[in-house]
Amino acid sequence: MNRPTDSDLQFQSDSLQEVSRTFALTIPQLPDSLQQVVGNAYLLCRIADTIEDDPGLDQQQKQHYSERFIQVVSGSSSADEFARTLHPLLSDSTSASEHELILNTPRVIGITDRFTIEQRQELERCVRIMSRGMADFQQRPDPHGVPDLEAFDRYCYIVAGVVGEMLTGLFCHYSSEIAVHREHLDKLSVSFGAALQMTNILKDVWKDHRRGACWLPRSLFAKAGFQLSDLSEAKHGTGFEQGMRQLVALAHGHLLNGMDYILLIPPHEVGIRRFCLWALGMAALTLRKIDANLDFTSGQRVKISRRAVRFTIVTTNLLARHDRLLRYWLSLVTSGLPEAQWPSQQSLMRCREGMG
Repeated sequence: MNRPTDSDLQFQSDSLQEVSRTFALTIPQLPDSLQQVVGNAYLLCRIADTIEDDPGLDQQQKQHYSERFIQVVSGSSSADEFARTLHPLLSDSTSASEHELILNTPRVIGITDRFTIEQRQELERCVRIMSRGMADFQQRPDPHGVPDLEAFDRYCYIVAGVVGEMLTGLFCHYSSEIAVHREHLDKLSVSFGAALQMTNILKDVWKDHRRGACWLPRSLFAKAGFQLSDLSEAKHGTGFEQGMRQLVALAHGHLLNGMDYILLIPPHEVGIRRFCLWALGMAALTLRKIDANLDFTSGQRVKISRRAVRFTIVTTNLLARHDRLLRYWLSLVTSGLPEAQWPSQQSLMRCREGMG
C-alpha cells in the first residue's frame, strides 16, 4: 500500500471544504490514518449522491452511472471514462463544486486505491449498497412520500445507516480495542447514521418539496389525519405537525442509541469520540429547533446558529472522556423533545435484508 501524496490529501481536504463544511469540520478530529480514509469515503458517497440528485439525468442514465460508479470503486471499470462521459451530462442545477468533484473522480479513486484491502472493502460495500439502493428508490419516485415507516427506515439505512456500518468497520480495523465491541457496535451503527439522516429529512422537508421530492412516510401521516398529497407551504396543520412530532420521537430514540454507540469507543480515543459527538450534538440541537417550530416552512428557520455549533464543539470536547457526563449532557440537549420511540432491532435488521 502506497501512502497518498501530500498533494492528493490537500486536494481531498479542499474538495471536502467545497462540498460539505460540516464534514470538513468534523473529519480532522480523527486520527491521521482515519482522516484520510473517512474523508475519501465521504467524497465517494457525495459522487453517488450527485448521480442520484442531478435533475438532468433521466432514470435510465442514473441507473447506468450508479452501476458504473460501483465498478469504478471496485477497480473493474475506468474512472477516467466514467468522469469523461458523465460530466457533460450534469445539469446547471448541480453545484459547481459537485461538477468539479465528478470531473476529478479519477483523483478521488487514486486515493482510494492506496488504502488497505480491508479499508477498500468497507468503502466498496458502502458505495454498492448506497448506489443500488438510491437507484432502486429513484425507479419508483413519489412526490408524496414513501409508503410507510418500513420504507422510510430502509431509505435512511441506504443513505446513512450503511455509512454508520462503514465507519464501524474502519474504526475496528484501526483499533483492536474497538474491534472487541464489533458485534455491539454493528447493532447500534445503523441508529447512529439514521439519527443524523432523519434529522436532515425533517429539516429539509420543504426544500425537498420544492424540488418535487418527499421522504416522509405516508401511512404515519395518514394515521395522524394528514395526506402528504395535500402538502403545501400554505396548507399544513395539526395532522402534519402530529406526524412530524412522531418522527421527532423516532429520531430521538436513534440519538440515544447513537450515544450508546459513541460510549463503546474507548475514552482515550478522543478524536473518534469528538468526530461522532459533534455530529450527534448538532443533530440533537436541530431536532430541538424543529420540535419547537413545527409550523416552519424554511430550513433556515430551524438551522442551528454558529454559536450553537461552537457550544456543541466546546462542550463535547470538555466532556469527551466522561461517559456519565456525556449521557447527562445529551439528556439536557434533548430535554423537551417527545419521549423517545426506540427503534427495534427487528426494524434495523430488516433494513439490511438483501443489502449486504
